[in-house]
Amino acid sequence: MTDAFTLNEDQLSIQEAAARFTASAITPHAARWDEEHHFPREVMSAAGEMGFGAIYVGEESGGIGLGRLEAALVIEAMAYGCPATAAFVSIHNMAAWMIDRFGGDALKARYLPELVGMDKLASYCLTEPGSGSDAAALSTTARRDGDHYVLNGTKQFISGAGVNDLYLIMVRTGEAGPKGISCLLVEKGTPGLSFGAPERKLGWNASPTAQVILEDVRVPVENRLGEEGDGFKIAMAGIDGGRVNIGACSLGGAQRCLHEAIAYTKERKQFGKAIADFQNTQFVLADMATELEAARALLYAAAGKVTRGDPDKTAFAAMAKRFATDTGSSVVDRALQMFGGYGYLRDYPIERFWRDLRVHRILEGTNEIMRLIIARDLLK
Repeated sequence: MTDAFTLNEDQLSIQEAAARFTASAITPHAARWDEEHHFPREVMSAAGEMGFGAIYVGEESGGIGLGRLEAALVIEAMAYGCPATAAFVSIHNMAAWMIDRFGGDALKARYLPELVGMDKLASYCLTEPGSGSDAAALSTTARRDGDHYVLNGTKQFISGAGVNDLYLIMVRTGEAGPKGISCLLVEKGTPGLSFGAPERKLGWNASPTAQVILEDVRVPVENRLGEEGDGFKIAMAGIDGGRVNIGACSLGGAQRCLHEAIAYTKERKQFGKAIADFQNTQFVLADMATELEAARALLYAAAGKVTRGDPDKTAFAAMAKRFATDTGSSVVDRALQMFGGYGYLRDYPIERFWRDLRVHRILEGTNEIMRLIIARDLLK
């Protein structure tokens, strides 16, 4: 942004390109993907051709080297058509950036060329069946055996599990707590790596989710990002941007539902006039629009802080994630209410957005954990 409230010409061009891509490649098909639980792999390839698979990967590594605000603009635009697809693109970007930022030269040369164009896709694997919010308590182990690690454990709720080609896995190589965690890259097809059955979810049906299961999986030491013990730091560095992006997903989806509600209330008549002519409807629409703009301003500010590496970037990413995802869910819920019984039907897009946006208040750290992060920063 050139100032606190204005996007510059380049950012507007990126936003417009992402909106055009969404309008042609995502929006017309999203309802079918949801209905059929179809993962649109072809859309990922097309997004990669646009440069959207490596938005903040450095240009020297083949990415387009932009900031987190530009990434948020892309993700927000995509979520206008399908939040599940937008979130999948976000997770891939997070994983690609982690390799670019923390991987060695050999690791980057081997994997980034195919990741930046989304010819191959990557997953981020932190959560476990027994350690969700308490991520530092993870129990997946990596035992050193010569020039390899031997991995055992299970990762839970992994987007792209079984579909993606590469998995960034947080493992325990040392003592209990965050200092004993390392980050390893594991390729699909590695012996001992398997996947659970696809999860049956409320929403995000266009994005596959399953367990990642590791049984004596041997991974070369050269596949480690950073040093032993750096894994939790690496995971948290990635998740700051992920929180901004998931907030952007909520903004894009909620903006779509606000537009749908405006159009519907202008057309739908009750008691002899359009619903939009009732003052109560106007007040609710005004509140929805105002809250979305407030959430967007905070999110864009947080994106700038993450890009710059400001000392308060983690707190602001948590604020933005909490506020944008809570606001997004609230806006979509009110939009559904305006549609009445029709909003509950799959003939209209509102119920899909209501389902898809609900999980945003849980993933990338629950909103309760976001409050703890913010409070910790205030009280330090």
